[in-house]
Amino acid sequence: MAKSSSAFTCTACGAAHKKWAGRCDACGEWNSIIEEAPLSQGPGRGLGAHKGRAVPLSNLSTTEPPPPRSRSGMEEFDRVLGGGLVPGSALLVGGDPGIGKSTLLLQHAAALSRTGRQAIYFSGEEASAQVRMRAMRLGLADAPMRLGAETNLRDILTTLEAERPDLAVIDSIQTLWSDTIEAAPGSVAQVRASAHELVTFAKRRGVAVILVGHVTKEGQIAGPRVVEHMVDCVLYFEGERGHQFRILRSVKNRFGPSGEIGVFEMTGSGLAEVANPSALFLSERGQPIAGSAVFAGIEGTRPVLTEVQALVAPSTLASPRRTVVGLDPGRVSTILAVLEARCGIPFAGLDVFLNVAGGMKVVEPAADLAIAGALLSAREDSALPPEAVLFGEISLSGALRPVGQAENRLKEAQKLGFTQAILPAAQKVEGQAGMAQRRIADLTGFVGEVFGAG
Repeated sequence: MAKSSSAFTCTACGAAHKKWAGRCDACGEWNSIIEEAPLSQGPGRGLGAHKGRAVPLSNLSTTEPPPPRSRSGMEEFDRVLGGGLVPGSALLVGGDPGIGKSTLLLQHAAALSRTGRQAIYFSGEEASAQVRMRAMRLGLADAPMRLGAETNLRDILTTLEAERPDLAVIDSIQTLWSDTIEAAPGSVAQVRASAHELVTFAKRRGVAVILVGHVTKEGQIAGPRVVEHMVDCVLYFEGERGHQFRILRSVKNRFGPSGEIGVFEMTGSGLAEVANPSALFLSERGQPIAGSAVFAGIEGTRPVLTEVQALVAPSTLASPRRTVVGLDPGRVSTILAVLEARCGIPFAGLDVFLNVAGGMKVVEPAADLAIAGALLSAREDSALPPEAVLFGEISLSGALRPVGQAENRLKEAQKLGFTQAILPAAQKVEGQAGMAQRRIADLTGFVGEVFGAG
């Protein structure tokens, strides 16, 4: 019998290697490859050694009802999930340390238990007394949920098998260990095995399981990426420590739209839901000043208005600074290049600072026009019309390209009192007759019409 050799796995991407190397060929990470014990090969290797059973097949047409959902009463959390928890689903929640993941899930489990469903919260990082102290501070001491402090996977699965709850929260997956794996807790083998056992239990028993995952310094969930493929939904809990609100964003959802966000405000008594995020992000916007532009964006299915702020100042450095917060730095560099090449407006010798007010992160290309408007407004020291919102994608030729869901963007802007929209000339908009639309074909026309130059 041939002796099985060791396997080497990358902790960043989960890629397998035949031997150790300093750098992973798949993802490019350094010092991320570790040695793992090989999996058992089993008694038979050929297709004819053990004959399997035939898998029942079906067609695409079905009369099965959609999966039922359990609404917790936290509308923002239920919105991100697509309408509530699906029985038998597995969710992975990641976020920076101290951002409020445990607080959010404790509030969610307590809210679900108050609807008559059973919820169990397992903490592997805190003692039960510590979790009770947080629950008392949040006003959740009377919630009929159950609490446990354990890191042994076998004991957790035995408890869940006996209790059969509607929801099980595991905080966190990196603290669990299985006695069948000879590796330390938090290692690739332990995380992968623990996640597999919990996801399998969720599917087999119809129990919704929420796993908490730590994140790396790059903001990605730590551990093998295969864990993200195992679960049905991957959520990120985001926010800046200096701001009072947090954003729950879905990056993968098998039961609803991905990219959906829920907004919460951190208060002394826990996380409070924000029903109107646009009003929150624009709450501190006062008199019109240079360098400010309001962007009408779409997060998932929800329209959200945010303020893009810019500051342009003479630089004393050989290489001027480009500081960007809440936006894609590469996208900002492209817009600066287009402004110089197509419009003849140089930013050489100038420091550029860009920020999205409130700590919001904007990734869609529709924000290009708002970014350009804020940059030009700061450079020319001329304020944009305070009643106007902007959206549109800028191509490398300087042309303004239309974006999707323009009607929803304009409806949200009109609801908050904006009366004018600056948008691409080719943008198709149905309705919204009560809102003035300034249609502009390219960036040169935008500079000439809005700032009186060109």
